[in-house]
Amino acid sequence: MKSIYTYGGQYAQRHLTVDCLFKHKAAGKRLTQVTAFDAEEAAVAAEQQIDTLTVDCDQVEPIRAAAPNIFVTAAQYMRQHVTEDEALGGAIDAMVKGADAIYSPRGLSTVERIAREGISVQGHTGLFPARATQFGGLRTIGKTAQEALGLLDDFRRLEEAGAYCAEVECVAEEALAEIKKHSKLILVTIGAGSSGDIIRSYMSDLSGDTEDPPRHARAFGDVGSIRKALRAERARALAGYRAAVLDGSFPDATTSIAMPPEELEKVKEGLQKLRPLHQ
Repeated sequence: MKSIYTYGGQYAQRHLTVDCLFKHKAAGKRLTQVTAFDAEEAAVAAEQQIDTLTVDCDQVEPIRAAAPNIFVTAAQYMRQHVTEDEALGGAIDAMVKGADAIYSPRGLSTVERIAREGISVQGHTGLFPARATQFGGLRTIGKTAQEALGLLDDFRRLEEAGAYCAEVECVAEEALAEIKKHSKLILVTIGAGSSGDIIRSYMSDLSGDTEDPPRHARAFGDVGSIRKALRAERARALAGYRAAVLDGSFPDATTSIAMPPEELEKVKEGLQKLRPLHQ
């Protein structure tokens, strides 16, 4: 366990730091990363010794409370933090709340702006789903020598901008295995084979909670079937409730509170003595 102070000046402890990630990279040790969209998912991931989490910037505070020691990257999405000033402000806010690094999907100038403030920032290379039309659709990047060498250029530009890390998405395995030898970046990979420094997966994919998972995903659980069974049981309960209300069997004596008989008689007597409000 490593003792640190957060960007917001709070004492904390982490299983991993950025320095640890570089040491693991140098030693050839692969680490794990999953998404966590709420505190419950984060807590389960921490319990199962997942190494790192990537979370929505808006969820840093509850997730950090649920998993205080795990390395957390707060992700800024395309719909958020449009300008460089907004991206920097959002990054600082997430770091103050306990994030250890920031993922930015935006350009090199935004990455550089965040990095200049001493924030560990992660960029993105390979396939960018939000820009898939520029790649001719959702496909693997780096199947040609030209594209593979272009990826290395992307790595170098991110390094020059001050990034410590890059997400590498849907890249030919052999290409990444070769070009990673020429980059100092921590490489977080998804759909790019086994040569990444950190192997990333979506919680919904690995837990079997995705109806039509991407080719690079594998389900290690069956949450989807459990969720369907839960929905069916909820539907059965609602149908039974409605039927009971309609036939008068609910509420019944077991679910209602009775009034003492003598008090009920007093109510009836009082009602009989009532005079109309308007003659």
